[in-house]
Amino acid sequence: MAQVELKDVNKAFGKTEVIRHVDLEINKGEFVVFVGPSGCGKSTLLRLIAGLEKLSSGEIVIAGRQVMDLPPSKRGIAMVFQSYALYPHMSVFNNMAFSLDLQGVAKSEIRERVEAAAKILQMEHLLDRRPAALSGGQRQRVAIGRAIVRNPDVFLFDEPLSNLDAALRHDTRVEIAKLHEQLDATTIYVTHDQVEAMTLADKIVVLKDGEVMQVGTPMDLFNMPVNEFVAGFLGSPKMNFFDGQLSQIAADGLRAGFTGEGIEASDVRLVSGDKTIGSKVRIGIRPQHLKIDPKGHVAGKVTLVERLGTETIVELVSMQGTAFRFASGDVSDLNVGEEVRFSFDASLAHLF
Repeated sequence: MAQVELKDVNKAFGKTEVIRHVDLEINKGEFVVFVGPSGCGKSTLLRLIAGLEKLSSGEIVIAGRQVMDLPPSKRGIAMVFQSYALYPHMSVFNNMAFSLDLQGVAKSEIRERVEAAAKILQMEHLLDRRPAALSGGQRQRVAIGRAIVRNPDVFLFDEPLSNLDAALRHDTRVEIAKLHEQLDATTIYVTHDQVEAMTLADKIVVLKDGEVMQVGTPMDLFNMPVNEFVAGFLGSPKMNFFDGQLSQIAADGLRAGFTGEGIEASDVRLVSGDKTIGSKVRIGIRPQHLKIDPKGHVAGKVTLVERLGTETIVELVSMQGTAFRFASGDVSDLNVGEEVRFSFDASLAHLF
């Protein structure tokens, strides 16, 4: 059963359309991530669900109720922002209890809810402290705890890890994933970080220019992107693209051959089926799918080698001037200026 439904949702600021015809169903207990580049509309879409922005047109349903005319406090949602927005003069306990106190919840129930949330977040020992005495990660946990005590229908997270350093971002991401498993709560999470999206989500919604590009599980989007934008956005390092043309098309129209930039390949997944032999296309090959092969068709000169310990990322430029990357866990002897050839499994590549 859908917990959140968006039906032909549109939002414009003046004449500028920032959300266009979004239709989406989010099921109860799902962890859904909105992802995309800056300015794609993901935070605006979250604010529309929260009631912090007013729809231009469309319909939003939460837990079976139309909520377009309801204020945020009546929508059954709790939101965690990028900024912690804690009251500096209040203790952790009082920060978490504040919204319940405003609602007139009994003192005994407030204490019970706050202590239960603190236990889930492993911060019982912090309840008497003020925000100034907490680290960034602890403050973010207080903000999450403040959302938990409200027992909302839907949790909304707006880039909650952006202010944390890399190590703390990883640790807090793991905590959020564990928290979702514990609470089995419906969660909508906004990020520009595709690593966060891939590791946290049950379902990813990729946005570009206010439109939904693709919706699906992380691995569905990674393995079966519906267009070049999705293919290039998900994956680190990003997918390589080479220009060329179709050399053949299979009878079922789902696989095709490619030729271009010295590359010859057959049995490649054809993303769009309305092309003919000779049509201009781009082949997409992930850096991890390239293999060093003296007889390979993909050739380039090394311009940079990044040795990261567990993985080495090599930047190259092809003979035609196309920049591309190679990534592997067992490469250490490539050097700048060296010419290298690669082969690849065509069944893992894509034609756009």
